[in-house]
Amino acid sequence: MRRALTGLGIVAGICFLWLFAVWPPPLWYRTHWPRETAFMTRPHAAPAAAKASARGRLYHPVPLDSITADLQGAVMIGEDNNFLTHGGIDYLALAHALGYQRETFSWRDPRHRRELLAVLPSAWSKRERLRGASTISQQLAKNLYLSPSRNPLRKLKEAVITWRLESVLGKRRIMELYLNIVELGEDVWGAEAASQLYFKKNARGISQEEAAALAGALPFPLRSNPGYRPGRMRWRQNLILRRMRGEQVEVPKPEEEESVVEPAIPEPALDSTAVPITADSIPPVADTFGPLLGQPTDSVTPDSAP
Repeated sequence: MRRALTGLGIVAGICFLWLFAVWPPPLWYRTHWPRETAFMTRPHAAPAAAKASARGRLYHPVPLDSITADLQGAVMIGEDNNFLTHGGIDYLALAHALGYQRETFSWRDPRHRRELLAVLPSAWSKRERLRGASTISQQLAKNLYLSPSRNPLRKLKEAVITWRLESVLGKRRIMELYLNIVELGEDVWGAEAASQLYFKKNARGISQEEAAALAGALPFPLRSNPGYRPGRMRWRQNLILRRMRGEQVEVPKPEEEESVVEPAIPEPALDSTAVPITADSIPPVADTFGPLLGQPTDSVTPDSAP
């Protein structure tokens, strides 16, 4: 019995270390940029990889104040509507992915509990929809530390890292890191590099339409982006722009989009009948988000991760 307990303790300790031991620790990223991320080091597919290799990696991290607020808003519309209110994992979005219909959920409400429990048996058959409920914080955790693998153990580690990032970084820094390391083309990393490549401007100077185009490339930037097969990107760009204008249109989740977009869709132009979006037609994004994304960033040291 003593040996069995010792063995269980060792196994538990190894599991704990596997879940929590990442380098550099999340606290490091409060004041440092990553030199490279786990996703930057993964193999790339030919032939696009050959072209990217010839020009080299494009990665130029900049403070959040140097990235237009329109891009911050467009990314939240396209990727994570509840970014400012969830704690890293959007449990309501996960419930909706399973088939839960209500717009709110509380464990204290017996009707809510019954309806959620009724859809839980279908969780495995809807696992692709669950993957589509990934938040910006989860994507940052995955990009910084993990592989693209989707096995359940990796998702567990992702959840733990997400909780740690939310605990030590806060929303503003998470958004800042995400927009600087997100992949926006073959070996194109972050808003500044993508803006310079596609639009010949810095990330602060791009227009709303260009910001929506970058957000529209996610979450499949190698499949379609402003410089490569832009049909899918333009389709999502149009939806994101309409949402920014205030229309109640749905921007499909990745797992829903697969059946709509693939293998091919037309390359639609933006809606020519729509009222043009101007600076006066929607409230400033930073004002809408309030102080959570409105405070200055701590001093950040570029390219100095260990």
